[in-house]
Amino acid sequence: MLRLLLLVGSMAAALAGRSPHADFIDQLVASAPSARYSNNIIEDALLDVPGLVAKYGYPIESHEVTTSDGYILTMHRIPHGRDQNNRPDPNKPVVFLMHGMLSSSADYLVLGPGNALGYVLAEEGYDVWLGNARGNFYSRRHTNLNPDSWMNPAFWRFSWDEIGNHDLPAFLDYIERHTGQKKLHYIGHSQGGTSFLVLNSLRPEYNAKFISFHGMAPAAFFKHNTHMITSLAPHIDLIEPAAFAIGRAEVFGNREFIEWFNMNMCAESSIFAPVCSAIWVSTTSDYFNTTMIPLFLGHSPAGSSIRQLSHYAQSINHHTFRRFDHNPVTNLITYGRRTPPDYDLSKVTAPAYIHYAVNDLMTNFRDVEILIEKLPNVKVAHLVDSPVFDHLDFVWGSGVKARLYDKMIGLMKEAERNAL
Repeated sequence: MLRLLLLVGSMAAALAGRSPHADFIDQLVASAPSARYSNNIIEDALLDVPGLVAKYGYPIESHEVTTSDGYILTMHRIPHGRDQNNRPDPNKPVVFLMHGMLSSSADYLVLGPGNALGYVLAEEGYDVWLGNARGNFYSRRHTNLNPDSWMNPAFWRFSWDEIGNHDLPAFLDYIERHTGQKKLHYIGHSQGGTSFLVLNSLRPEYNAKFISFHGMAPAAFFKHNTHMITSLAPHIDLIEPAAFAIGRAEVFGNREFIEWFNMNMCAESSIFAPVCSAIWVSTTSDYFNTTMIPLFLGHSPAGSSIRQLSHYAQSINHHTFRRFDHNPVTNLITYGRRTPPDYDLSKVTAPAYIHYAVNDLMTNFRDVEILIEKLPNVKVAHLVDSPVFDHLDFVWGSGVKARLYDKMIGLMKEAERNAL
């Protein structure tokens, strides 16, 4: 069985597509052929998600889902393990993983077998589904809108409100139809947690579909946030319209934009300078393995809309977790009131397991504790036992399996027993 999986994996890898920033990785290798990065790291940096998973002998599927507002999204699926639990089983428990902002399903795979959460869950006997939010590298299509049109940027007029209200229902309904499983586990990192809160506050009937919700540094409140990126928030009312006007409503979706942003916006005097600094500050924890930098850069950032950033900036400015503030007229049309309503967290009744860290610069632990106090059904509030564990360590940190994932899986299995 294993030999067959490896053979299929090798064939699939040979036919694989390229990662979001494979061209950049090619340039990196060409400019520094004697660098200390291994050939294996470079190969993984060049492969897209299906190729990456297939390379390591795991079964991989890609599923297309169309949302109620016309976005065509891709889910990746690892239906069973490679070394253990390695046979198809329609009764396997299902787990759905949702990435953070500027990321993709690759976040749960780049650490490789034995370490990355997607593989670890497959080996533990789970049917693993990995979502890709609208606008990222794998979900950059629409039934009639063109993401590349700077003349008509309507494709990019969305925030994580739409991801929670449209993308997640499309994913979850598809999984239920495909597997026949009425309930599943949900794991979300950062914005992946935000969108879960949006879904279940706006569409509370979905709460009944979850065995457990595991929020890894879920982003909702920013009262205590002191990250340098918060200095950008007061300018967001100018930044977002300007971005749409110059055809830059998609941010960090391609290497050309990143290079343009670095050249034009990262000067010390620029109001965007904190964003540039924040990218590096968020990747310098004690758990960050610098030898894997090309692998991370090959897959991330995977792209997003400027409005996702804008919506978080509004949360920072107003110290509240509420729907997107368009303008008084559009708000009145959209919400029936001139100001956007708060998300009603009392409606988020799914069993919640919140994982957070004291050294998280993006999602301050005291702000996560505000969320914990507001959620009505928190089963476990797990503060990661480390003074240096940071925001990206939840998905990219070396040793994260022993530090977090093993405990999380134990809680998932306990939740399954309680659900019987």
